[in-house]
Amino acid sequence: MPYLGMGVHVAVALYFAVHAVRSGQDRYWLMVLFMFPLLGSVVYAFAVWLPEQRHSRHGRALAGNVRRLLDPDRALREAQDAFDTAATTEHRLRLADALLDAGRAGDALAHYRGALSGIHRDDPDIQVRLARALLESGEAAQARQLLDALIARRPDYRSADGHLIYARAVAATGDRAKARQEFDALTGYSSGFQAHAHYAQCLADWGENGCARELCARTLARAQRLPAHVRRLHKPDLDRLRALDKRLAAG
Repeated sequence: MPYLGMGVHVAVALYFAVHAVRSGQDRYWLMVLFMFPLLGSVVYAFAVWLPEQRHSRHGRALAGNVRRLLDPDRALREAQDAFDTAATTEHRLRLADALLDAGRAGDALAHYRGALSGIHRDDPDIQVRLARALLESGEAAQARQLLDALIARRPDYRSADGHLIYARAVAATGDRAKARQEFDALTGYSSGFQAHAHYAQCLADWGENGCARELCARTLARAQRLPAHVRRLHKPDLDRLRALDKRLAAG
């Protein structure tokens, strides 16, 4: 077991050594890393690697995930403080979004509805966010009705998020033919995989396991051809597809 621990220390030191060479760091870092594999790696991580990672998109995402893990209520708390300080439409929407992300869709509804006033009365982006809150609150029929009215009033309006919310709402109301039509369109142009994950789950819920597995396989094969950093961005949705495919295969 001690040999295993030493191997890990050396592997980490090697990783940082490669990083030091590729990023053009001073050569004395190599001496530090290999003379003191554990302590040197810790020092290098805090002195060089972490500050650099903070400026990359992956690094910012990682830092955000760590902050959410350590303080999951921070975004909601800060949004509430901002709204209590100044009840502007911007702060109201920020609070509504934070409530929705925290799984409190019902509490978010009043704030989204409150934001739909004055010059924002017919704002399509706010209506889409309200529709999502309705859907997450179990009010799929109201979400669909709201978006149907928006489509009729603003046929030129385009929103991939709104389209996905609409497809999910249609599926939740039991209109399979219309839901299939919307999801087919979504998966045809979507650059991400969230729509694919929701569609595959819908197909499984409808008992169409073969179609669900085929969609999972096709989507995962497409994702495999993408660069690793792109796959990392879509990891939650790809993980959902893998888990669903595995579950259907076992069932």
